[in-house]
Amino acid sequence: MKNRNTLQRRLVLETVRRMHNHPTADEIFREISAENSLISKATVYRNLKILSEQGEILHIPIPDGADCFDFNTMPHYHLECRGCGRVFDVNMPYQTDLCSKIVGGEAFLVESHHIVFTGLCPACRKAEEQRSQFTSQ
Repeated sequence: MKNRNTLQRRLVLETVRRMHNHPTADEIFREISAENSLISKATVYRNLKILSEQGEILHIPIPDGADCFDFNTMPHYHLECRGCGRVFDVNMPYQTDLCSKIVGGEAFLVESHHIVFTGLCPACRKAEEQRSQFTSQ
């Protein structure tokens, strides 16, 4: 049974690494189950949790949305599109000293941070602009 979990974990990891779009657990499950109908959704969720705890993948909590996973484990920021819900990497240097700038948190040991910016991706922005032009005519 232990070897089976290792094979399943490797399958989940390979799938996340192959999907460069910050997939959700459900998207990862659909991708895997299209080729391997023997893996359960619970197994995928369990292995995503283990892989993120081991630092093999990055777990990106999304407020009011489905959490995503990233093959890129280097510290970096993300942008969530409020239109389509997709998550993108932000081209911005990681602020390593940001935690030390917290004021009034001396009693709290701040170890790390993650930031998810919210906005519109180019496709959703264009669609929203087109809707506004249509409704204003």
